[in-house]
Amino acid sequence: MPIAHNIQQLIQNIIAAEQRFARAPGTVKLLAVSKTQPVERIQQAIDAGQWAFGENYVQEALFKITALPAYVEWHFIGALQANKTRAIAQHFQWVHGLD
Repeated sequence: MPIAHNIQQLIQNIIAAEQRFARAPGTVKLLAVSKTQPVERIQQAIDAGQWAFGENYVQEALFKITALPAYVEWHFIGALQANKTRAIAQHFQWVHGLD
């Protein structure tokens, strides 16, 4: 199935869950984990309306961040390494980690 179809289906599921659990519309956000995915596939997801992506490989993410539109929201997911913290702080809007 095309990425756009899958994203639309997920969004409909999120809307239904918000309604079922009395959440305000738009309070649940879809975070697409894009690690190991090529830029072309991520761009297809962006074109379908997805704009928040999670990565856990800093070097791979930096390439994607520079290759894709500036309005994309990047989330670093996973363990932090001391030598990567500067790059993460400079290029990611969110950090989701657990130690």
